[in-house]
Amino acid sequence: MISLAGRDIMHAWGKFVFTGVGLGLLIGITLSMAGIYRGMVDDAKALLDNSGADLWVVQKDTLGPYAEPSSLYDDVWRGIRGMPGVARAANITYLTMQVRQGDRDVRAMVAGIAAGEPGTPGWPPYLVAGRQITRGHYEAVADVAAGFALGDRLQIRRNFYTVVGLTRRMVSSGGDPMIFIPLKDAQEAQFLKDNDAVVRQRRRTAENPAFARPGAPGVLDAVIASQSMNPYVNAVLVQTRPGDDVEAVAESIRRWKRLTVYTRAQMEGILVGKLIATSSRQIFMFLVILSIVSAAIVAFIIYTLTLGKIREIAVLKLIGTKNRTIVGLIMQQSVALGMIGFVVGKISATLLMAPIFPKYVLLEPLDSVFGFGAVTAICILASLVAIHAALKVDPAEAIGG
Repeated sequence: MISLAGRDIMHAWGKFVFTGVGLGLLIGITLSMAGIYRGMVDDAKALLDNSGADLWVVQKDTLGPYAEPSSLYDDVWRGIRGMPGVARAANITYLTMQVRQGDRDVRAMVAGIAAGEPGTPGWPPYLVAGRQITRGHYEAVADVAAGFALGDRLQIRRNFYTVVGLTRRMVSSGGDPMIFIPLKDAQEAQFLKDNDAVVRQRRRTAENPAFARPGAPGVLDAVIASQSMNPYVNAVLVQTRPGDDVEAVAESIRRWKRLTVYTRAQMEGILVGKLIATSSRQIFMFLVILSIVSAAIVAFIIYTLTLGKIREIAVLKLIGTKNRTIVGLIMQQSVALGMIGFVVGKISATLLMAPIFPKYVLLEPLDSVFGFGAVTAICILASLVAIHAALKVDPAEAIGG
């Protein structure tokens, strides 16, 4: 049996294929936009998962350490470690900054991790190359997205660090790659002042009569020494004992330590609901608008292709072709065009757009299923409109015009 749809496609296959490719690129952009939205949310969740923490202890009445600044004394963790239900507790600092390597800068989140062993809260949970930090100074573990290699020397503030390990998918809530350095180095980098500022501060301190007492020369030295130290961290990450109620442990720390404590669910709500809320809503609105525009363009293309065959349809009606044959012709071509567009869109989104996009693009199988169903439904609906217009055509007027 001769397929009219196939014969018609082969008659102008170049136009049909190029139309499908153009439609596919549009569908690919729509799928990529959905992946960007999912990627933003996944970045925030990855930050929490990779921290290895069940609880985040931060400065009282703050949304730290990610959404707001938070400062705690670095000896607070000892008291938290002795609380019932606490298995591990470790200090951590976070600082988003430009990290220099040679002549290039990389935007990164620098995390200062406490000394310990793999599994300590805040440590990278796994490495793809190299080793973990074993020294107290001047070693770093970097995410591969930063573009560093083992042995590279990085400059963070005044100090230089050697990359000894590489990890993957360790990113901030904004998608910046993370770089891990020893806690003491991070504390120094976070509050480091330039030499001129240090000299001016020491001069002001020396001129203060409360410190420069004639009978107590050691007071001035003690004050200056305290000013050159940073005894603060941004948060204490806590792992609870298996089987213990996380909320009960958090409430105990809130009550006895008078600090703010967030559980995993609460911290996720802060990151997704507050920190990246505006950006994610913007991406979602772009996705909605792009989906509507894509649907309109798909419908317009199918309708235009059908109107371009009005003379052929009129001839078919004159020779006695049944309406269901004409309906099948239009419907088959519409579905074929949609399938070509979806395949091209899926390939372009997966192999072209997602790898080169500067932010993480998360494409899930559910997106493909939903996208295929949406494209098919749009093609069918558009073909029904085109069929209605085609069947109302007067053969004599179409051929004569």
